[in-house]
Amino acid sequence: MNGTRTALIRDSSLVWLASGVVGVSFGAVSVAGGLPLWVPVVMSLVVYAGSAQFSAVGVLLAGGGPLAAAATGLLLNTRTAAFSLAVAEIIGRGRLARLVGAHLVTDETVAFALAQRDPELRRTAFWISGLGLFVTWNTGVLAGAFAGSALGDTARYGLDAAFPAVLVALVLPTLRTDRVVRRSALLGAALALAVTPAVPAGVPVLVALCGLLLHRPAPAGTRREVSR
Repeated sequence: MNGTRTALIRDSSLVWLASGVVGVSFGAVSVAGGLPLWVPVVMSLVVYAGSAQFSAVGVLLAGGGPLAAAATGLLLNTRTAAFSLAVAEIIGRGRLARLVGAHLVTDETVAFALAQRDPELRRTAFWISGLGLFVTWNTGVLAGAFAGSALGDTARYGLDAAFPAVLVALVLPTLRTDRVVRRSALLGAALALAVTPAVPAGVPVLVALCGLLLHRPAPAGTRREVSR
């Protein structure tokens, strides 16, 4: 079991690193934009939703009110409702486990957990990746908030590409071997690309969930393909 945990920690370390790097960007952007240092720090501890946090801060820095910022964050984070259903049994049955686990549900923890085949490994992967991400994200945000405007234009470092690259690496094995998932993902990607020029940032992610309409269980023995 110790060997398994060590392997899971090793495999998820890249995701933790990406989380910390993007956290630094979020903290720096927030403080450099004029928000008090405590705002990104407390938001990261209580809300803990990367894309929703970026969007909410964007609304605040653009002059929007707290209600508009909160509504934007809630809209973008509705996708986690579907994620929660996928990992409901993985998290655990105790009240404390469900409360803490629900707070740790993110794109990365769900993808990392579902990538495991054994149910027990899925639970272990969820908690290892989830706790590691929470710590590195908040550490990065705190460091970035202290750095403030010293980093300059954070976009020039390409920090916004870190999370998408990690997510692609996580889901690629499933896309290669599962025809049903691949079909749904292609539809979701096509819809997201189609609406991107016309809707606010973050909304295409929600539109991509429409790809789930094509998710139908395939006949036994036909879903997995042999790599050539």
